[in-house]
Amino acid sequence: DENVSLTIVGPEQPLVAGLVDRFQAEGLACFGPTAVAAQLEGSKAFSKSFMQRHNIPTARHEVFTDINAATEHIRERGAPCVIKADGLAAGKGVVIADTVEDAIAAAQDMLVDNRFGDASSRIVVEDFLAGEEASFIAITDGTTLLSLATSQDHKARDEGDKGPNTGGMGAYSPAPVVTPAVHQYVVDHVMQPTLDGLAKDGIDYCGFLYAGLMIDHDGQARVLEFNCRLGDPETQPIMRRLRTPLSDVCSAALDGTLTDIAVDWDPRTALGVVLAAEGYPLSARTADPINGIEAAQASPQTTVFHAGTATNSDGQSIVSGGRVLCVTTLGDSVSHAAERAYAATKSISWPGMFYRRDIGYRAIERERRDD
Repeated sequence: DENVSLTIVGPEQPLVAGLVDRFQAEGLACFGPTAVAAQLEGSKAFSKSFMQRHNIPTARHEVFTDINAATEHIRERGAPCVIKADGLAAGKGVVIADTVEDAIAAAQDMLVDNRFGDASSRIVVEDFLAGEEASFIAITDGTTLLSLATSQDHKARDEGDKGPNTGGMGAYSPAPVVTPAVHQYVVDHVMQPTLDGLAKDGIDYCGFLYAGLMIDHDGQARVLEFNCRLGDPETQPIMRRLRTPLSDVCSAALDGTLTDIAVDWDPRTALGVVLAAEGYPLSARTADPINGIEAAQASPQTTVFHAGTATNSDGQSIVSGGRVLCVTTLGDSVSHAAERAYAATKSISWPGMFYRRDIGYRAIERERRDD
């Protein structure tokens, strides 16, 4: 009815549910993988089996539906280890267990207590990988791979990467840990083999292809998970640096002309700080009025991205979700961008608002060492 020329699917759930298939059936341009291709994110078991089959570096793993079998395996494996709900759990279905008891409790929580409903009727138990996380996101038409700017996010709720896992408390781009050598390794050993593997399995893939990586001290990168979309909060810093219209790049992928696109990036660093509601990531407090958004983005370098907001009858923004806003700025370095972001953040307030105060700390430490 609206004559929309291009739809870009953001969340994972509609992709897994087959929204792109539905649009394609109507002859509408829709950027994102089909339901069968989106299993790469929608099922951890599918993804791990895919990586194992196509020799893509990842953690050793086992899949379980029975709590007794899972418990026995965890006792044999030992800790630390990682327990993952197989299906989509809004970024909360991963538990890093430091002890065998914690791992068994997480498995019980998912398999028996149905913490995430059908999403945790099957779990993946895998080795804990040490190192530094980074996000490697590309746009692909199934053949051509166009790498976007690298980024790094912070999944843990609290400073120092402590506390429960969240969907992400902040991010920055580029990620210094992805050196040119690491970048080439990821293209050669992760991204291109993934495209080749999908084609070999008879799966057409057009959309964002996101590899969440763990990079160890030797520069060895292994895949923690795949996403089939731009990640939140990685999207915000990446979009602040992207000068080429995103719609042009996505349309080129759909048209098969991705090789003709030259993407222009702002050379500066972008950093985003997520402002979250009290109670997140469990049960977030909502409906509180938000003050200071306009003041926060008085500088042209700063953009406040909305995520969990709504508008009340007076036209004021109110809290409607767990991760509410992402204050994102550009700077000449990670430390400079962080300084600007946190200065802007001080303008915003609502009861119970909280945020991490150390976004980008690894990169900032690296900058200080280099100085």
